[in-house]
Amino acid sequence: MKPCRTLLSFDYGEKKIGVAIGQELTASARPLTTLYSARGQPDWSAISRLIDHWRANALIVGLPLKMDDSEQRISQAARRFANRLRGRYQLPVYLADERLSSRGAAAILRERQLAGTPLSKEGESIDAVAAVLILDTFFGQTPAERIKLC
Repeated sequence: MKPCRTLLSFDYGEKKIGVAIGQELTASARPLTTLYSARGQPDWSAISRLIDHWRANALIVGLPLKMDDSEQRISQAARRFANRLRGRYQLPVYLADERLSSRGAAAILRERQLAGTPLSKEGESIDAVAAVLILDTFFGQTPAERIKLC
């Protein structure tokens, strides 16, 4: 039987953090919101409210990698953010490859706009949609492929 966890996914950026919610049982996700950082510090109170409100059982953070699988400067910042989440909330935290997620999110939003579908929800920002794609990547991995922070 598949686990039935509620997951929050984060598309970490130094100025903005996209957030998505997902359900492991159905392997489905949807955008929630975009949070803003002040002087490089995430809005921890907003993150706490989201975790409490949605009763998240695990957290997923996108790990930005180059096309050759090497890390970049923002990769280390995303790892620090993931470690801080784990330390603050005592929840399982996983890293998921977020390569091209922002580009994919932009394409999804552009297609919706061309199709005449209104973007009615605040959560439908490029950052929050990128967080959905990160969660989709996580759902597509086998448990052995998942990078869990210990």
